[in-house]
Amino acid sequence: MTESEAGLHPVKIADVKVILTAPNGIRLVVVKVLTSEPGLYGLGCATFTQRPLAVATAIEKYLKPFVIGRDVDRIEDIFQAAYVSSYWRSGPVLNNALSGIDQALWDIKGKRANMPVYQLLGGKCREAVPVYVHASGQDFKEVEEKARAFMEQGFRYIRCQVNIPGLTTYGSKGGKVIPALDHSQTRTWEPTPYVRTIPKLFEHLRVTLGDDVELLHDVHERIPPIQGVWLAKALEPYRLFFLEDLFAPEDVEYFRMVRQQTATPLAMGELFVNSSEYVPLIKDRLIDFIRVHISDIGGFTMARKLAAFCEFMGVRTAWHGPGDVSPVGHAANMHLDLAIPNFGIQELALFPEETKAVFPGCPQVHDGCMWANDKPGWGIDIDEKLAAEFPFPEDKYGGAWPEIRRLDGTVIKP
Repeated sequence: MTESEAGLHPVKIADVKVILTAPNGIRLVVVKVLTSEPGLYGLGCATFTQRPLAVATAIEKYLKPFVIGRDVDRIEDIFQAAYVSSYWRSGPVLNNALSGIDQALWDIKGKRANMPVYQLLGGKCREAVPVYVHASGQDFKEVEEKARAFMEQGFRYIRCQVNIPGLTTYGSKGGKVIPALDHSQTRTWEPTPYVRTIPKLFEHLRVTLGDDVELLHDVHERIPPIQGVWLAKALEPYRLFFLEDLFAPEDVEYFRMVRQQTATPLAMGELFVNSSEYVPLIKDRLIDFIRVHISDIGGFTMARKLAAFCEFMGVRTAWHGPGDVSPVGHAANMHLDLAIPNFGIQELALFPEETKAVFPGCPQVHDGCMWANDKPGWGIDIDEKLAAEFPFPEDKYGGAWPEIRRLDGTVIKP
């Protein structure tokens, strides 16, 4: 029986709005899909904070005219059609644009069913979503103190980063501008001092914090691959929950070498945008956690398929969840986390007050977990008037990632 024969009227996509806002100074891109049913709309995250205006243009000029008039219930069909509509595909700009539409349609689906999205996936596998938070400092003692403060708040998973004196270290402030280069954003980095320091940091933390806390660390692809192999081996005695982004996406074949030499758990995927990048790593069980940024792989529809594939290979999820994932994106992460059996951990950047004001219904955070409010859809909204009070910050480079160079001026991966 068709919808018409059943007396039902399909709900159509009536309009698509792109909302650009930067509470807390972070450029966020949120998509609002309006429907032919008065008052019914959905929200999706399309945040690519280094190229937000390119994403906004892709949505407004290409995807918006492509999807208007389509049935909101046909999420998979819209995803497939939009994915191939550009012919060349799988880049971060177009994937984020597609994600904004896709996540908004899932929000609408939940609202039409009067259910949280996780119920549409089979219901909860857990009551809440354990998260990890970020402790960084200028020295070992400061990192220890910040980690201890998080532990006292009930957080059991903590990513720890420490400054390397005189260098710009990922996850910790510091570093010098290279005097010979007239680029205000250029910062210095050298891999060897970092590689020597990190095992000493985790030795200190295990002695001072004990074994009851799960410790994580992010290399952020900055070191030569062979030094990454050494670092993974050197960290094994300190029992990390995972070591993240040990290699750049271009160097993932080195995971085969690491697997043969150490049992340090490995997380990878923050920079992946194409299934051909992550499928071999998962199929061959070369990583333990998949770390993709959900909007960068195309949205919720793609991410739930990826989670199912990982389940069969014994790989757990750890979706990317820093401050440049909008609260809508964090809500999408959380709903998927609640519904999948192979959940591992969820990264979280704690929401500042101005962000929570712009996004009423932000996931609740307490006892070291995110908790769903059980409202239909994602359970989150956006105050468009208030969002407009937080325009993108003025920046010559438009939010581009700062240049990272060695002391001799050579550009390295960030």
